Amino acid sequence: MSETAPVPHGLPMERDAGPFDPPRGITRLREARPVSPLVFPNGHEGWLVTGYDAVRHLMADTRFSSRQDIGILHVPFETPGMPAATEPSPQVPGLFISMDPPDHTRLRRKLTGAFTVKRMKQLEEHISDIVERQLDEMARLAPPVDLVKEFALPVPSLVICELLGVPYADRENFQVNSTKFMEKDVTLDEKMAAYGAMTTYLAELVTRKRAEPGDDLLSDLARHDDLSIEELTSIAFLLLLAGHETTANMLALGTFALLEHPEQLAELRADPDLLPDAVEELLRYLTVGDVFYRYATEDIELGGETIPKGSTVLVALLAANHDPRRFDSPDTLDVHRKARGHLAFGHGVHQCLGQQLARIEMRAGFDGLLRRFPTLELAIPAREVKLKTDMNIYGVHELPVTWTETAR
Repeated sequence: MSETAPVPHGLPMERDAGPFDPPRGITRLREARPVSPLVFPNGHEGWLVTGYDAVRHLMADTRFSSRQDIGILHVPFETPGMPAATEPSPQVPGLFISMDPPDHTRLRRKLTGAFTVKRMKQLEEHISDIVERQLDEMARLAPPVDLVKEFALPVPSLVICELLGVPYADRENFQVNSTKFMEKDVTLDEKMAAYGAMTTYLAELVTRKRAEPGDDLLSDLARHDDLSIEELTSIAFLLLLAGHETTANMLALGTFALLEHPEQLAELRADPDLLPDAVEELLRYLTVGDVFYRYATEDIELGGETIPKGSTVLVALLAANHDPRRFDSPDTLDVHRKARGHLAFGHGVHQCLGQQLARIEMRAGFDGLLRRFPTLELAIPAREVKLKTDMNIYGVHELPVTWTETAR
């Protein structure tokens, strides 16, 4: 393993290779040293894992813990008002994304039935209806319009609200607060206020569902007497946040990527059967949920390096999905590619629970959008599109688009 690669101080985050490729600093590091030391802003000597094989191994190894209550997880960028961590964070009941087995297993098992492939397939027609209704609304508007506001955000928000039993009329509350919570540069006080507003709202909602359950996922969970209101609230928070933020960003950023690759877009329009492969390729190519954290619970060998106990380890999924050792010409968008095995949904016990739902939403979304708006194009130069480099989930803040005609 090369020892000549300079050890970076802080995580390279500037999208200097274009809006769709990993930062150049991360790509250089992956080629030289896929498991690399990283000096955090507070001086902690942690690690950054960028190579595909190493990332897969790490995410399947539960010695790399997701818990925040057993050691200090260091953050690779400055957060205004955030004091340097001097001790582990308390475990939030029900926040299973920051748990290890067996606690993680107990909570996750209660959700797997709700997200089976069979149950998601039953939703497919309904999701297509939601997409078509939203496109009807968009077609009534005079272009240019913001695709994020008129399509990419409403579709997954409507779907997850219906699935969970969250009134869509309350979307303003959770969309504003979840955006604030995901911002990197907001103060700790603002972040906690947004989190508090969401969890207060959701605690009231799950309490009502426990008293008067309906036909929805949160009601199903509320029927489990062994789940506390605190646990139900955290589960609802995770599902609501992940269920609309990630897919909304994929729909908008994916459209941007296709519009910037007109030859790929033309092939997709000419052969809609390519859509399932195209969705997998967009997931690989864009990987909107990029950097994840783990804590080394002992000294662990990975990719020819020894990661010492107590290290914070950053996992760079976008870099792994652009690893030429795994994917040929990885920085090229190719809708014909069989991109199975990509890591956009993670890997191991924490692999995304809602991945089948996300796939169905993206297939329906891209299918409807490309069919209904055959002349869709950017309304501003690509360089002026505002990128979400300030957010924990990547995407675009707005995507102004225009068209000359719509199809029914």
